[in-house]
Amino acid sequence: MLTPRKIKWRKPHKIFPKKKRAKPDRLVFGEYGLLVTENGHLTDRQIEAARRSIVGYMKRRGKLWIRVFPDWAITKRPSEVKMGGGKGDLDHFVAIVKKGSIIFEVGGVSEEVASEALRRASYKLPLKTKIIKAKR
Repeated sequence: MLTPRKIKWRKPHKIFPKKKRAKPDRLVFGEYGLLVTENGHLTDRQIEAARRSIVGYMKRRGKLWIRVFPDWAITKRPSEVKMGGGKGDLDHFVAIVKKGSIIFEVGGVSEEVASEALRRASYKLPLKTKIIKAKR
């Protein structure tokens, strides 16, 4: 799965990070992209499942770029544990995505193949998405 090699804080606060995150809102690498139309989190497992569905459909044709990375740690306490006793252990990592961000880009394939691959990937994600095309 996608996890950072090194993190500054092992157990971060639950609030959103204060650092300014660039919103990747334009197609940079490929001709087609998957754009998120609402704010939310994408877990490392969801990103990997979407990536596998794109690669599986394209069958080694074209190229795929992943524009997000899960670098925010989420902790979780075991069920039926009493109050107190500190913060829970690290559970998984998420990527914080904003409305209008592009999460996947595809290039080197026809429009039909790219749109079908991105449509299949959107089923794996918990957020509403839209397929966009480069203005060239």
